[in-house]
Amino acid sequence: MPKKVIWSPLAENDFSNILDYLKHSWGEAVLIRFIDITEDLILQISINNRQFPIINKKYKIRKCVLTKHNSLYYRESKTQIEILRIFDSRQDPKKLKFK
Repeated sequence: MPKKVIWSPLAENDFSNILDYLKHSWGEAVLIRFIDITEDLILQISINNRQFPIINKKYKIRKCVLTKHNSLYYRESKTQIEILRIFDSRQDPKKLKFK
């Protein structure tokens, strides 16, 4: 049974910023494709949350590559999946903060 998925405020902000950028720079078709990819991978994560590698053992954070430019970071608990961030891989990794 799929786990409930919740989004952190940072992840919601990341997603909104990416959607705005895609809509204005690349058009509706690319925007819709990105949304579809994101929804499909989040569904996969909710069903089988351990399919992607742990990148931070202490906080049990996992990384899922959405596109060649964007990765989704999440962690699991017994009852839910928390989407922490959607991060543009072209940025400085030092900018990636989870809180």
